[in-house]
Amino acid sequence: MPLIPEEPQIHESAQGPRATPASGRVAPTPRPVPGPRPAAPPRPGRPGPARPVPAQRASHTAAKPGPSVPAATPQIQLLPASAEGALDAAEEAVDLLLESGRAPGDVLVITTGEQHPWAAHELSFGESAYWAQHDAGDDVFYADASAVERAAPRPVVVVAVNGGTEAIAAQTLPQALGRARALLIVCGDPQKINAVLGAGV
Repeated sequence: MPLIPEEPQIHESAQGPRATPASGRVAPTPRPVPGPRPAAPPRPGRPGPARPVPAQRASHTAAKPGPSVPAATPQIQLLPASAEGALDAAEEAVDLLLESGRAPGDVLVITTGEQHPWAAHELSFGESAYWAQHDAGDDVFYADASAVERAAPRPVVVVAVNGGTEAIAAQTLPQALGRARALLIVCGDPQKINAVLGAGV
């Protein structure tokens, strides 16, 4: 019986939309990657959470500190958008994060220009009520650049560079990176964002 030659395999070098369009081409708005979840269930073949240690071995194990999870650098994802479209891109990112299973309390959204309508509405009831919702930590929280230092860290931080001066963006982006525990998504002009965050984007 004659041998049938193998068909050539086609390997794709990249999957999904490109974050930065090639020159002369218009790329669709990329969809954000949900990013790692600290409490995700283990997958088959991967190590899961630590099992209870038997009593006779507890003294040996207690002396060894485990790896520090918060010390890990969060992933950074850039979603190209104009200043006018940055808030819409951030909203889409939040929707996709929630659809992927992220808890609403995992997400902090920061704007560098005009406040998000939710933040403006909630602040109309007073600062105390607004920050009480932040402290409850059970829903997506929206803040402007001036409130980043007061906001507590969350697994995912989404920044909409929707205006404001370059100085505000330059101050806000590193602060937002410091608040993100797993993933930082930045929606705005790629050149300006790369200039602030450097080659890590």
